[in-house]
Parts: sequence; C-alpha cells; structure tokens
Amino acid sequence: MEDAAKTKSLDLVHKRQKRSDLTVNVSTQIPCVGFREWTGDREIATFGSNAESPVLPFQRWRRFKEAFAPEIVERALSETKRPARHIVDPFGGSGTTALAAQFLGVKPTTIEVNPFLAELIEAKLATYDFDRAAVEFGRVVEAVFQNPDADKPYFPGAPQTFVEPGVDGRYIFSRSVARRLAAYRQAINRGRDLNFRRLFRVILATVAVPTSNVTVSGKGRRYRSGWTNKSIDPFAVDDLFKKGVLEALYDLRRFEDRRCREYRVECGDARRLACTTGPFDIAVFSPPYPNSFDYTDVYNVELWTIGYLTGREANARLRNATIRSHVQIRRDMTANEILSPSLLKTVKRLRAGRARLWNRYIPEMVAAYTDDMSAVLAGLARNLRRFGRIYMVVGDSRYAGVDVPVARIFAEIAPVLGYTVRELEPFRSMRASPQQGGRAELPETLLVLQRK
Repeated sequence: MEDAAKTKSLDLVHKRQKRSDLTVNVSTQIPCVGFREWTGDREIATFGSNAESPVLPFQRWRRFKEAFAPEIVERALSETKRPARHIVDPFGGSGTTALAAQFLGVKPTTIEVNPFLAELIEAKLATYDFDRAAVEFGRVVEAVFQNPDADKPYFPGAPQTFVEPGVDGRYIFSRSVARRLAAYRQAINRGRDLNFRRLFRVILATVAVPTSNVTVSGKGRRYRSGWTNKSIDPFAVDDLFKKGVLEALYDLRRFEDRRCREYRVECGDARRLACTTGPFDIAVFSPPYPNSFDYTDVYNVELWTIGYLTGREANARLRNATIRSHVQIRRDMTANEILSPSLLKTVKRLRAGRARLWNRYIPEMVAAYTDDMSAVLAGLARNLRRFGRIYMVVGDSRYAGVDVPVARIFAEIAPVLGYTVRELEPFRSMRASPQQGGRAELPETLLVLQRK
C-alpha cells in the first residue's frame, strides 16, 4: 500500500511538471541585456563580500555569503591602461569574475578546486540549446517517475551519518529523501547533453541542504532545531528541483546574449594551476581568508550528494588541494623563508601566545597560508602581461588578541614576486569571531598589484 501511494503521488508530480510548463518559461522572447541590466544598475556601499550579490540573477542559484560584488570587475577593467582581452580568477567560488567578464566582453579563465563549485561556475557560463531544455527536463522527470527509489548504495563512501538510521539516531537525510535524491542523480547522469547534465546536477546539489536535517553556515554544519519531530517529505525534492531548474533556465535565457561567450574553467589546485593560464591582462579574485575554517565543509553535503566525493581518500585529496588557510585537518605546514616583516612579527607573537590559542598549529598555518598565496601570485606573474594588474579582496584575522594583517603582509611580499603595490583600500569591517568579541573591526581590503 505504501509503495502504491508513493507511485500515485509521484505520478501527480510528474503530471504537474509537463513539458509545456517548462517551455512557456524558457521560450519567452526577452530583449538582450548587459552588465548593468544584470546588476540592476545598482549603487553599492562596498566592493567586499556580502555586498548584496546573492540576490542577483545566477548568484541566487546558491547563496554565497563570501561572494564579492561584480562591480569590482567593472572597475578593474576600467582602470587598465589598454583594453583587456583575458581575465583570470584563481579562486572561482561563485563565478563572479567569470560571469562579469562575459558581460563586459572579456574572456575569463577560472580555477576552482571544489568540483561542485567548478561545475556551478561552468553551468552559468555555458551556452545552451533551449529548444532541448524541456526535452531534457522531461526525460529526467520520466526516469524518476519510473524509478522513484534508486538502487543502493545511495551515496557510495559517504559517512554513516549521511542516511537514516545514521549513528546514534542522528542522520542528515531520511531514507525516503535519500532515495529520491539518488533517483534524480541517476536519471541526470544518463543524459546525453553534457551542458544539461551539468546544470541539472548543480540544481540538484542546491536542493540537498533544504531537504536535509541540517543547516550550513560559515560556522559549519549543525542539525536543525527540532529536526527529529519534523519529517521532510521526499516530494519536496521534486518541487525544489523543478523550481531551481525553471529559475536557472530563466536566467540563462534572459542573459544568453553576453558580449563574450568564451570561457575556460579548470578544476584543481590554484597553487599548481596559476602558472598555466596563458597570457592575461588582469586578475580579479578573493582567496580564502586565514580564518582556520575549511571551506570544503560548507559544501560537504552537496559534494557527497552529487557524487563528487566517493570515499575518504577523495575527501582527503580535496582538502589537501586547498590553500592552507585552516587547521581542521593535520597537514604539512612547512613554509619557505618569511619575507614579510609584518608576517614575521605576527608569527612570533602567535607562537609566544600558543598556550592561549584554540589550536596550537595556528602560527604555522598563518605562515603556510602566506607561503601558498605567494606561490599563487608568483604563478600568475609568469603569465600576466607587463603593467597588467591584480585586484585581490583579502581579509584580516585575529587569534588570541593577535591581529593577522593580511593585506599589509601581501603588500610587503609583492615586490619580491615582481609586482608594485598600486593601492591598499580598506572598504569593510568584518566581525571578529565570538571568542574575539564579535565586533566589526577586522578590515576587508582591496589590494591592487601591478606587474613590473
């Protein structure tokens, strides 16, 4: 009886998601629009992170608190001495630089270590055959309708807490929701059109957390309040997936006529790939901040759900391919000679106060972080054309009352790497951690470097 009820309910969902429903939304003819139409010709208070970018088309697919304003790309291009043809972002994140570059008529190259984010960026940048959209969507829905409960294992290699019964009664997904997510994943991966497979995987990933028993923020993952008494209906996956696909296709169709449709996305370690970009004129990016938080944790649910991670080894490889900005796993924190007086002073103070630090390896992490970022900047310098510029949004940190002046440290290292410092522009105060008082007093800074 239960299986019959499931099939009947899914049949009703399938009927609501008719191909004509999708076609009406996608095929509507909308005039071509540009960068200013994309941003709403808005005025922003700051170029820094959390500058209302999550509400923009494309950026609203998945909320990124740390996304900087795309207007910084427009500013960077306007300040170049000669027309830019190629722009680079070694820390792709939400794809702000690449997307803005397409609107502004410049070819982007993006490096992103996180495979979910790399696919998300490419899903935004790619060109689609919208006549096939309804067909591809209908195929996925039909496949899920025919097999609503996917075969086990749902998430190969995932932690035991991922699916009910979990461990000690704690689990991220109920069995019914896990089966539905796996059914969509299997249906999507059978598609023939690479662009739609990628897009649908990305949308399914954004459905994962809202249909789970957890919430995710910059502080990590935690269980929802009262989650044991609030069961999530697996048909929420159907509704959220359909809504996500419609919104994404609407954005893609509305803004399909961008000035440049070329792009390059590389998934991998920025320390290794920064020197492989080819000649470029400008770089705009925001690296991870040395705040001891592993950014892969923010996207861990999506990574396991879509199959980007398939075991502990894959998870460890991804973590070790990230910039050494955190101490959540044991890593080799060996660093080269410290070339910044400010960094040397900071590391000495942190070591002197090691007993007060919540993790004893924080001094070494700060030095290793700077060493990694120096490697990225050195790699970029090999391909940056003479007098080309780098625009970096960086943020300071604080541990046990010791400030880590990141912008100043990079400004001191830059000349050794072949750059001159053009500008240091603090434009926002970030909140310190609760352990440090939680006050908005840590500067976020735009650092502009120019190739000698």
